[in-house]
This record gives sequence, C-alpha cells and structure tokens, in this order.
Amino acid sequence: MAFNLLTTVETGGCSSKIPPGQLEALLKDLPLPVDPKILVDIATHDDAGVYRLTDELALVFTTDFFPPMVSDGYDFGLIAATNSISDVYAMGGTPLLALNIMMFPSATIPLEVYSDIIRGGYDKAREAGVSIIGGHSIDDYPPKYGLAVIGTVHPDRVITNAGVREGDKLILTKPVGAGIILAGHRLNMTGAGQTDGARKMMMRLNNDGARLMQNYGVRGATDITGFGLAGHALKMARASGVTIRLTLDRVPLIEGTYGLAQQGCIPGAAFRNLEYTEAETGFREGLDYNLRMIAHDAQTSGGLLMAIAPDRAAGLLQELHAAGHPEASVIGEAVKREKEVLVLG
Repeated sequence: MAFNLLTTVETGGCSSKIPPGQLEALLKDLPLPVDPKILVDIATHDDAGVYRLTDELALVFTTDFFPPMVSDGYDFGLIAATNSISDVYAMGGTPLLALNIMMFPSATIPLEVYSDIIRGGYDKAREAGVSIIGGHSIDDYPPKYGLAVIGTVHPDRVITNAGVREGDKLILTKPVGAGIILAGHRLNMTGAGQTDGARKMMMRLNNDGARLMQNYGVRGATDITGFGLAGHALKMARASGVTIRLTLDRVPLIEGTYGLAQQGCIPGAAFRNLEYTEAETGFREGLDYNLRMIAHDAQTSGGLLMAIAPDRAAGLLQELHAAGHPEASVIGEAVKREKEVLVLG
C-alpha cells in the first residue's frame, strides 16, 4: 500500500504559512538593501524579487516550499513545483532554472516517496521549460518540498502588485476553494473524485496568464496562494494606492466548494486571513457568509489576479478561455482609494 503523506501533517500547502499579520510584523523592521539595480524587493510583499542586469534584462528570483496537501508523493511534487514557478509568472517573467528544496524524514518514510516527490518536481519543471540543476535536502519531519526559481523579464515590463490603476478590471484565472476541498477530504466529507478539481487546478501552470499579461500590457498582478483571494487583493490595493472592489458571486469556485463551506468545512487559515483583512475591508450588507469565508480560503498554487484596462478586458478574457482556462472571469474593479482598501460585495 502506498504511503499516505497526509498522515504526516495537520496543515499542508500554502495554508501552513505564518499568518499574514504576524509575518508583516516580523518583517517591518528588516533593513532593505539599497541598490538601484533592485527593481522589486519585499517592501510591498510582492511575489518575487527582481534585479536588473542590463537595460534589456532583469532576473526574477523566488522560492517557495511547504508540507504535503495531498496523499501521493508524485502529485505533491507536481503541485509544489507548479506553485514555486508561479511567482515568476506573476511578475510577467519567463522561468529558466531551479534548485530543489527538500526536507524529508528518511528514517520514517520510505525513500521511494522521496524519489516520487522529486520526480514530480522534475516533470512539472520540464513542462514549464525549467531546468532543475541541483538543490539541498535535510532530514526533517514532516516532509516539505519546493523550489528556488530564477527567471528573466525585461526591466521595463515587470508586473508587480503595485501596478493596479483606477478603472482597471480584475480578472482571476483559476477557481478558488482548494483549501476547503482538501480540508473536506481530510475530514471524509468529500465524495469519490471530488478532490480531482482541486488537484488539477493546483497542477495547472500559470504560463498562459504570464504570456497574455505581457501581450496585453498588464502591469498589476499577483498570484493567489496562502493569504486567500481577499488577502492578496488587499495587498495589491495597498501597494497600488487604490481600492479594489470584488463581486464574490462572480468568483469561480472549484466544484463542491460552496457545499462544503455550507456544511461548516472552513479551515482555520480562512479565519486567520479574515482577521488580517477585516480592519481594512468593507463587506456589503447581507453578504453571503459562505462566500465571505471562501474569499479568505488559503489557496495552494492558485490563479493569477490581474488588473487590465477596461477596454482590453474582453480580449484578454477571450484569449484565456481559448488557451484552456475556461473558468477565468472578471470578478471586480479598481477605483479611487476610499475609506476601505478592499470591498467585498
């Protein structure tokens, strides 16, 4: 019988992140390097760092790793690699090289599982055109896996979470609800095959989104991971000096998400994310409680949230659908900064 990685963790994937409020407090006094070649650092909590090499070339550098959120080692490797590479796509870059990051308890889990995880990472990297050229592993429990990834982007075409402008439409490229679905699976609340949608979503690269953002002149975007749709949208709005309004009944959901939330299957990470956003967020009167919590559900390897000029939104959306992202939807807009930084309606 195959080893079940879920027996090693209480929380996995991006739901294992330090709560965003605590993380900001930890980082607020960290001295930032002063170098004109640094185009993006941690000041706005963006997806990756960007360093200009020449007038025509900049490096995008990122890392991500986490404990398992699925049972199978190979699937875990596929998802973790997809998630790590996504931060380069979110900046509009092209990923090139990666290093493995592995923490694995070699005395308590069969080494075949280690091989399965690494193989999944290599296969997904190959699909993305990324060469894994080394890495580092230590003996540690529970297991954790991810990549450090380097990509490239033109210095004048870097996409950041501070690039949203008043009037922009907000497009989300993947459905949300992975945290709720996976929690339901752990609690035996999901039916046969109900986790397939979440697994497929987490394994889908954001390469098409990155390519189309560059084609359409997008300058503001992020990917949706552990802080949930609401948390990442709040960070975008803050960094860009705008208010973002999201219409939650337009947000695409992984099949089964709403029903599980209605049954009370809402992971703790969603409540921690809500605690982080609520002081700066306005909630429409009568807003469906389940949709409110789904908006705060921690995602793993989620989609891109991109800001696009309103006259170009329809074309971008049409091309996303044609490229195999049928769930991509316009879910909101950016407006002049109001009292609330984020408005959920």
